Parts: sequence; C-alpha cells; structure tokens
Amino acid sequence: MHMKSSIKRRISRQIMIGDVPVGGDAPISIQSMTNTETTDVSATVRQIQDIKDAGADIVRVSVPTMDAAEAFGKIRKKVEVPLVADIHFDYRIALRVADLGVDCLRINPGNIGREKRIKEVINKAQDLNIPLRIGVNAGSIEKDLQKKYGEPTSDALVESAMRHVEILDSMNFNNFKLSLKASDIFMAVDAYQKIAKIIDNPLHIGITEAGGLRGGTVKSSIGLGYLLMGGIGDTMRVSLAADPVEEVKVGWNILKSLKLRSKGINFIACPSCSRQNFDVINTMNILENRLEDIKVPLDVAIIGCIVNGPGEAKEVDVGLTGGTPNNLIYIDGKPSHKLSQDNLVEELETLIRKEALQKSDKLESLIAKSS
Repeated sequence: MHMKSSIKRRISRQIMIGDVPVGGDAPISIQSMTNTETTDVSATVRQIQDIKDAGADIVRVSVPTMDAAEAFGKIRKKVEVPLVADIHFDYRIALRVADLGVDCLRINPGNIGREKRIKEVINKAQDLNIPLRIGVNAGSIEKDLQKKYGEPTSDALVESAMRHVEILDSMNFNNFKLSLKASDIFMAVDAYQKIAKIIDNPLHIGITEAGGLRGGTVKSSIGLGYLLMGGIGDTMRVSLAADPVEEVKVGWNILKSLKLRSKGINFIACPSCSRQNFDVINTMNILENRLEDIKVPLDVAIIGCIVNGPGEAKEVDVGLTGGTPNNLIYIDGKPSHKLSQDNLVEELETLIRKEALQKSDKLESLIAKSS
C-alpha cells in the first residue's frame, strides 16, 4: 500500500545469468555464495537449496581445483538456481566448468595468465554463450598498481577493472558484468560511481568482507543503500561472516526498504516503550520467525500504543494498534475488530496468513487475465 520507489536506475545493457536477467530494466537480483567444501556435493547442494529458498536469484560456488570442477558438474545437475563458478588463475578449470553447464564464470582475465589462455576461456564463453563477471577487490590489486598508488584507492580499483575490460574489448566480448569491491565503504562507493560513468555493462555491487552479522549488515546497508539510491547496481551480494542465508535476508531487506523489490512481509514495528499495551519485541520476534515462508508482498504494522498506531495501520495491509483493554486490528487501512491479549500472536498469525492468501489469489487472478 506504500508508494513505489522514485529511484532512477542507471541505464545498463542486459545480460542473462541462466534464466535471470541482470541489467537493463530487470529487477536487482540478489546473490550469495556457498561456504561448504565444493567437493562435498551433498552438503553444497543442501546449502544452495537453503540459499535459494531464502530468496536468492543466483548462487556462486568457489571452484579452486579440478576435483571441485568435477563436483560442480554433479551439483549443477541437482539444483535449478543459476550458478556462478568462482575461478582464479587456472584457466583449465574455467574451461571444464563451462562444459559442465555453468551459468556464469567469475574470473579476472589479468590473472588467468598468457594471452593464449585468456583467448581460450573467452572463445569458450562465446561459443556457449556464458557471461563473465570481472571481480576486482581492494585486497588483491595488482602489484604495480599497489606501487603506483601506494595503497588501495578507488582510482586503483577502476584502473585495475579497466585493464580487464580492455582485454575483453580487444576480443569483442561484451557479455560481462563487473564488480569493484572494498571493505571500506567510501572507497567502494567512489569506485562504483566512477566506473558507472565509463562503461554501460551491468554492475555487481557489494561491500566485501563487511564483517559479522550485525556490523556487516550495517556497513552493507550504508554502502549498498547509498549506491542503490543513486541508481547504481544491477545485482548485489551482502558479504557477511555469517550463514549465507542471512546474506540473502539482509539483501532483501535493503531492496524492500528502498522499494526496489517486494517479497514477503514488510514489517513496520515500534521500538516499544512504557506506553506499549502488549510485548511488541517478543511479538515481532515470533512473527518474523513463523512467517518467513510467506512470499507474497504484504505490509504489516505492529505498534504498541495509540500514538502512532492508527496512522501506521491506515497505510498497511494488516495493522495492530495497542489499546486498553483490547488492541485494534486494521485490515486494508480500515478498523476491523479488536483483539485481547489472550492468544494475541496466534490470532495475528492467522489473520496475516489469511490476508497473504487472499492477496496471492488476487495476484494469480491478475496474471491469468493478463495472459
């Protein structure tokens, strides 16, 4: 029920990662990366499925060895989500996973080695229509650029990226996206802003090595939020020292906050104070955990008292305003009925699921009519 985003996206060309469009007018896709041993096929498949179920559009898998490449081929057959193979140095691994059905190769042409090897990878990608992701990282800038700039800077990131871009340009290969990541927010933002003016390829954005769940979420939200509000970013990963599922959840929360994508429940909740007429924090914790399975977009307000409660409730699909002796429920912005404190969470969950089901039916009906 809230207004749509007014953000004007940077114009970029579109590429396809499997069946997921990246760039152009496509929704900003969310990615994460497995942290299991790739050679442990069953564990990696389970984690990929968990990441996908959390809402990831694309999953990246590290492929450091030929054994891992063979395992990747088995993994590819067991999952449906598009897979990106993360490869460094050994061009033969890139060639092998390309034959095994990879949806995108994450390489840096400059560290593949001699020009002949780079051409082999590019030719294979051309033949099989496999896009590349050039991934520049402040922690692994080329030695001559480290010497030139003295330390990692946004200009060093851009110069490194353009070296790789020029290799691809010389081979008439334009089916790629690019990332310039740093753990420093200012450096990363500055680098993305600069490269966005130079090339029109899609940009994969991220604040690399952002930290643990709480600190990394804050850094990523600031850095990625700033870029996205400026229209920069076609696909994104939130890099956390945490379960990859958490990366996906945070990514969705960032996009939902900016009204760039919608999925699942968008909760509006007060921080609670002594005016609250029910335990807001406990109610929110339970509802968030119980309702993670809901995929249809739904706005829900949980406000503990009548100061801001009615105003917020009028703007959402389901709203709860704390009151004495009973709390007031709003449906589609209008007062509906009262709820006592008894079984409050259970009754709320039932109401929210009912509204989600009705909204899902409406969306399906609209889709059916349009087709």
